Amino acid sequence: MTALDARPVGVPAPAPVVPDVAAVRRARRGPRRRHALVVAGTGAATLTALVVNLLLGDYTFTFPDAARIIAGVGIDRPTAEFLMMEQKLPRALAALCVGLCFGAGGAVFQTVLRNPLASPDIVGISTGASAAAVFALLALGLRGDVVALAAAVGAVLTALVVRWVAGGIGSYRLVLVGVGLSAALLSVVHYLFTRAAVWDAQLALRWLTGSVAGSGWPEVRVLAIVLVVLLPVLWWSARSLRITELGTDAATGLGVTSRRAELLMLVAVLLVAAGVAGAGPVSFLAFLSGPIARGLNAGRTSIVGAALVGATLLLAADFTGQYLIGTVNVPAGVLTGAVGAPFLLWLMARGASGRSPR
Repeated sequence: MTALDARPVGVPAPAPVVPDVAAVRRARRGPRRRHALVVAGTGAATLTALVVNLLLGDYTFTFPDAARIIAGVGIDRPTAEFLMMEQKLPRALAALCVGLCFGAGGAVFQTVLRNPLASPDIVGISTGASAAAVFALLALGLRGDVVALAAAVGAVLTALVVRWVAGGIGSYRLVLVGVGLSAALLSVVHYLFTRAAVWDAQLALRWLTGSVAGSGWPEVRVLAIVLVVLLPVLWWSARSLRITELGTDAATGLGVTSRRAELLMLVAVLLVAAGVAGAGPVSFLAFLSGPIARGLNAGRTSIVGAALVGATLLLAADFTGQYLIGTVNVPAGVLTGAVGAPFLLWLMARGASGRSPR
């Protein structure tokens, strides 16, 4: 008899601990049900915003008429067909795709870096894209799709520089390096503006504001291809996001290597680069989507929810800027910036008060 078996005579042995499998299943079923409800709710909100953008405005459509025009049946109204197929539909689809890109990319940034402030706006990715696009516009005199390509290349190069200077994506210095590089790139943008003609400066400023106005089918096709290629990779890699949130050491101990985190960040950078190329650096869109989705999902990361929130926000901002603010057209980036700046201050105030912003 060992010391562990020694016990007073007549005292029964303790009952073996049997795990309550049903309780474990219920505990796991709750978060899954909540996530499904969040995805369904944000998906319904995105679909509603898309339908509102298509049907309402200065020229309104009924749902049957819009459906017939989109299906190609036609209603023998050339003006209505032109407005729907060449203006409303491509603009709404561009806002949808850009919102998905920014929302998903921003959520990955904040989750992998474990910092709610680590959005592409804050760490310099959007500023790098803006600096490259402005340089192409004002210094090289380029126009059209070449500017969008320059913006995408600028976003990727900025991400690589930030990672190299910070010493890796797991470094606490990454956000600080991003903020510093963003300030440097912004000074480059300002210098280019001082050397540009008035008309060229106005063109660059309109692009910097962030808007889907003027988006056509070529932009929609490119964005759709990017989403079709990158979202499956993101879905496959995002299965390790909950483990990645525990930190680099814990994630490595659980079998999630740093290469998986780097792949996630690469996909996020490419998504944000595509979004910037399609609509310009829409202020705070990537920053807002992740925290809103986490709040709806009881503090848990939801990449799908964040993507849908981003799409809903951009569709709503674009419609509001077109039709609901007097007689002027306000770019969507102005409205998202007006909402995002107070939200940033609120997050920082929550952190300063000792409560986790997540």
